[in-house]
Parts: sequence; C-alpha cells; structure tokens
Amino acid sequence: MKVSFELSKNDIRYFKKHLERVRKSITDEHLVIHGAEGLVAAAIQTELPDFVRVRMHKLQQLIDMLKDEEWRLEGKDRSRILDALAYFVDPDDLIPDKVPGIGYLDDAIMVELVVQELRHEIEAYEDFCRFRKQKKAAKAQPAEQIEKRRTALQTRMRRRRRRDRGSRAGGGSRSPIGLW
Repeated sequence: MKVSFELSKNDIRYFKKHLERVRKSITDEHLVIHGAEGLVAAAIQTELPDFVRVRMHKLQQLIDMLKDEEWRLEGKDRSRILDALAYFVDPDDLIPDKVPGIGYLDDAIMVELVVQELRHEIEAYEDFCRFRKQKKAAKAQPAEQIEKRRTALQTRMRRRRRRDRGSRAGGGSRSPIGLW
C-alpha cells in the first residue's frame, strides 16, 4: 500500500522555522552528532514502520559523513550537515519520540526533506565510499588517489549545489525546503 501526502508551503515553513530555531540554540558539534546518533540508536531499537526505518538509516549516513576521517568534510559543507542534524537533537519536536508508532514520523519527514536538500553531498559521499571500497578490494589504496577522488567529488557536489541555487533564484526550485 502506498500512502502519500503533500507538504504545503506552510508545512515547509514550519519545519524550516523549527530547524532555524534549533540551529541557533545548539552549536556544539559533538552534542549534535551524539544526539543524532542517540536518536538513530533509540529509533532502530523500537518497532518502526519501514518508511521511518529507511529514513533513520539515511540519517545515519549523514552522521557517517561527518565522522569519516578520509572524507574530511569541512567548512560550510560540514556546517550544512551539522545544521540539518541539529533538528534531531531537539527534544521538543513536533511529535514526541516516545509516542508509540508515530513518535518518529516527524523526524522521518525532516530526514526526507534534509536528504533531498543534501542530495549532492550524499551522492558524492556514496561515490567516495564505493571508490574507497574498490581500492581496498584491489589492495591498492594510495593516499593520494583517495585524496584526489575526495577533492574531485567534493568539487562536483559544490558545483551541483551552486547550479541548483541558481535555478532556485531563477524561479525553478529543485530544493523542497531551501535550508541554505
């Protein structure tokens, strides 16, 4: 069975406003990462609808991006993901996480919005992980190859993000929420 719903501009504004409030109040990177990890761990240990479970795994991927020492996400790229993760640290989200069955639904919606917003970062990271895995399987992992690939992929993600931003400014929005 497929259930779908549309988020109105007011719905998007609600999530964006809540995210902006949380981003301003939570500035400690370690607290954000630890809090997001805690949410994922708690959620996965409960009985979740598949929709929510899939989004929790996507949230874990964002956390992994920040913790991956070889990926070395820095500056605004790192801040963008930390800002997105801040929502998941806030105990006062739309639906309290402890409500059985639906407690993580608002988190799953926000994960979906964030994943769409950060799709270029996620695609680049997935490509990097595949490249690194191939190099390890071939037992050839010179640091300079990994560094060169990381640099190329991060350059690509920034270029795509700029292209989307230009498209959004021209009236055609490719981003559902426009966090940045």
